[in-house]
Amino acid sequence: MAKTRKNKKFWGYHLIINAGLCDPQALRCKKTITAFAKQLVKDIDMVAFGEPRVVMFGAGEKRGYTLVQLIETSCISGHFAEDQNDIYLDIFSCKPFDKAVALRLFRETFHPKNLDSTYLLRQARH
Repeated sequence: MAKTRKNKKFWGYHLIINAGLCDPQALRCKKTITAFAKQLVKDIDMVAFGEPRVVMFGAGEKRGYTLVQLIETSCISGHFAEDQNDIYLDIFSCKPFDKAVALRLFRETFHPKNLDSTYLLRQARH
């Protein structure tokens, strides 16, 4: 557990990315998503636990790939919605990471026209 902000103890660091109008070819390509996950793990200095799992789910407006990459300090998950070319990505880790590095790789890989992100410090209530 890391101490930050007024000596409060935080359990984890959570980057939430909501991206719209992404590159349709990139978000429909299993190889691109897999390569992104592997590079992200390296770039934010994490340790992968196994290979990224990238699986196609759904039909119609719900169709798209889902990504799960376990890391020793938690996980990375993403949903790649083909209907609107949207991507919803979460990076959660009890080890701190550079959110700017993660956002840069995301932008370089998926070229979103719209991107909102939220960075949370996760803390249990006792």
